[in-house]
Amino acid sequence: MTTLSATLQAFFTDRLIRQRQASPHTLAAYRDTLRLMLVFAAARHGTEPSGLEINDLDAACVGDFLDHLERHRGNSARTRNARLAAIRSLFRFAALRHPEYAATIERVLAIPPKRFERRLVTFLTEEELDALLSAPKRSTWTGRRDHALLRLAAQTGLRASELIGLHCADVHLGSGAHVSCMGKGRKQRITPITCNMAAVLRVWLAERAGQPADPLFPTQTGRMISRDALEHRLARCRNRCQRLSIAGAEKGHTAHPASLSTPPDYVG
Repeated sequence: MTTLSATLQAFFTDRLIRQRQASPHTLAAYRDTLRLMLVFAAARHGTEPSGLEINDLDAACVGDFLDHLERHRGNSARTRNARLAAIRSLFRFAALRHPEYAATIERVLAIPPKRFERRLVTFLTEEELDALLSAPKRSTWTGRRDHALLRLAAQTGLRASELIGLHCADVHLGSGAHVSCMGKGRKQRITPITCNMAAVLRVWLAERAGQPADPLFPTQTGRMISRDALEHRLARCRNRCQRLSIAGAEKGHTAHPASLSTPPDYVG
């Protein structure tokens, strides 16, 4: 077993899992980043990934790998920086275990993140929000689910991951109605809801008829909605808003604007 192989194994089992108790999402992100880098480095040096050493992952190799992500895999600067953060975390861990590679590690850690323009996240106007909430067809079960989900998102500002992670037991409709969830950074988040929102959730929970541990907004098979599915549903609502806006304009009516080209801030 090479030094790099032993370091990688200890990085995941000891550093991330035992010491930091990293979430499954963090573990998956770090795993994917390092797997891509090992495949790239193995092809560069003409060897198997299991035969790579720490010196094979020098600053030149890591820099070329980051360029490869942008040019050939189409990754954005934000994704590139996230990959770099995972690599730097590995090398900071390696610096404590293998000081004999200090020079190589220091040069990798000196690679700076790439600057990029941050897109302004705008808010929805009242008319745009009304159009969005009217888009789901409430004559169907999925439409009623989507309406309750979007209305809760608009009123509470929960992130996408927080929305789809809600369970039936997370809704409290008594005095001081609120929803609770595990937010970013593993912080418990308690968000008050209005009387109107509580009424919508009361009706939805009665129709949902789920157990406390069941997802609040499930798929038709009862499973938790994925983030991709949420984005797909939101895109369908946006397209429906646009079609209704065009139809209203053709009939000479003033339609609600639904220009949602910028993702709303309440979906993460």
